[in-house]
Amino acid sequence: MSVILKGAVKLYYYLNEDIADPRTQDWFLIRTPWPGLFIMLLYLATIFQWLPDYMSKRPAYDLRKIIAAYNAIQIVGCAYIAYKSLTLGWLSHYSLICQGVDDGPDSLEYAWTVCYGYFIMKLVDLLDTIFFVLRKKQNQVTFLHVYHHFGMVAVSWGMVKWVPGGHGTMLVTLNSIVHMIMYGYYLLTTWDDSYKQSIWWKKHVTQVQILQFTLLLFHFISLVTWPECDFPRQPAYLLIPQNLFMVILFSDFYYRSYIKSKKT
Repeated sequence: MSVILKGAVKLYYYLNEDIADPRTQDWFLIRTPWPGLFIMLLYLATIFQWLPDYMSKRPAYDLRKIIAAYNAIQIVGCAYIAYKSLTLGWLSHYSLICQGVDDGPDSLEYAWTVCYGYFIMKLVDLLDTIFFVLRKKQNQVTFLHVYHHFGMVAVSWGMVKWVPGGHGTMLVTLNSIVHMIMYGYYLLTTWDDSYKQSIWWKKHVTQVQILQFTLLLFHFISLVTWPECDFPRQPAYLLIPQNLFMVILFSDFYYRSYIKSKKT
């Protein structure tokens, strides 16, 4: 048992200190995983226990104005992150085939505005679920929804901790663009209820999400198949199955919602 504990402690210090990027370690919530893990456990307890209990004898809240403002903030935040990622990296000097973690003159700005900014946005995204529960839409708090939010917080934290730049940030760029589309649609629904019933919008938003995960799947496969690439391969070993899983989950949702239901 002592050997296992020593090995676990050694692994923890290796991951948390030895291979961490020293530029980002003093940033809020990045030094150790425990504060972020506490936030996520608090999130799960809130959406599955505390808020449902609180709402059990209360009517649904009308949050249309708050959600409209929230959606607008999301659009602006995602647009800014996507813009900085493109101008400082992917439209500047980044390679689509293989891109190591940048240490050039703009690298710290990229790490801060793109990677850390994206991590903060993923924490803000957790409000999506809070709004569902406050509006008594607990049926929308699905496994897919919660898994996706939990996973994106973990992935974005790991990006800031270990690889704040380079090949993996294609995820940030694509996901930010997709979220601009998603929250743009959500903003439309707060202005006009007819958009909520529009199968065309719902179907195409889901298609965009499936396309995003498919592109990311091949993006990280290219990293594994390029032996000379100096970007760490370990993230790809996690993100290839993660994105494949998301393609399967979203495709299954798409089939059940827009193909199978149409047949019946």
